[in-house]
Amino acid sequence: MQEYIKETKSKFIKLRCPKCKNEQVMFGKTATKVKCLVCGKLLAVPTGGKAKIKSQILEILE
Repeated sequence: MQEYIKETKSKFIKLRCPKCKNEQVMFGKTATKVKCLVCGKLLAVPTGGKAKIKSQILEILE
């Protein structure tokens, strides 16, 4: 009997704040609003699935 390991489809995303240029990592399917840790600007909002990102995506981490 073979066992399969299910790979997740959700990823972590590295963002850059448009206001203060701070870089931070967030989960792609976040359940809460994501704000910049430095200046407090809103970077992403939850939609019930994948988050709606309101800043620049630098990299998708796997």
